[in-house]
Amino acid sequence: MGQEFFINSNRLERKIRELLPSQGGRGAGVDLSASTQIIPIIDLTESASGSNLREDLQTAVDNATTDTVATNNTVVAINNTGFYKVNVEVASSTSGNCSIEIFDGASAQTIRSYFGYSSLARYAQDDFVVFLSAGLSMRIVSSASTSVIKVHTRQIAAIDGTLTDPLNF
Repeated sequence: MGQEFFINSNRLERKIRELLPSQGGRGAGVDLSASTQIIPIIDLTESASGSNLREDLQTAVDNATTDTVATNNTVVAINNTGFYKVNVEVASSTSGNCSIEIFDGASAQTIRSYFGYSSLARYAQDDFVVFLSAGLSMRIVSSASTSVIKVHTRQIAAIDGTLTDPLNF
């Protein structure tokens, strides 16, 4: 059996109240204590499972990025399951519109729309993450020959959430 020691530190107690309000931060204080008893801690984070790549770095663009362009047509950009990082570039100089949609084989659901502007040249950029389950595809649509939509896509995780790290150059 280990020994217990009480810790009197206003700085530590204040930090506990800030970080863990349910542990006394919004009501009565909690005494801090230490023990000589060994208690194992199991780390269930991604870093503990062997990946030490931060999430923002894991979504980096690499040479596995696929480019797809549509001009006055509809093009399938992604037709595999999983999570994908999508970067979009749109150029339009007429009232032609561009959009991104999820297609289930029978009907389409627009998830992003980019509208053209009369005679003024317009350029837009966008980025987001999309999830596609079985039977779904992501399509890009351009409604005029003067409206171009280009997407750069890279799978960042499989359908079960297993991360896909960037490839080595």
